[in-house]
Amino acid sequence: MGAFIVQFILRFFVAFGVVFGASMMSGVASILTLQPPASNMKSIADSIKIWAMVAAIGGTIDPIRMIEQNIQENQLSPVIKQLLLILGAFSGAQMGTGIIYWICGGGDRK
Repeated sequence: MGAFIVQFILRFFVAFGVVFGASMMSGVASILTLQPPASNMKSIADSIKIWAMVAAIGGTIDPIRMIEQNIQENQLSPVIKQLLLILGAFSGAQMGTGIIYWICGGGDRK
């Protein structure tokens, strides 16, 4: 499998795991503190989504700098690859949030 595909899948599942894991653990914490877990799980899933993406792309601003540098040098191939990796991280975080909403009984996102 190509290195790019491997990186895409890795970023997808890192972001997915951060959202899903944090939300599930907040559900456990809610049960331990005798609070309703569904609302806390949904809240955590929504609020941690951006941080899941940051964790998946490396936790620094370097990918954004790389995009800027390659645009200035008119090299679009690395820019497109980096944007696709960010899209993969976003997709993983979004899917993790969607599954948490599904587990919690669906409902409208507020």
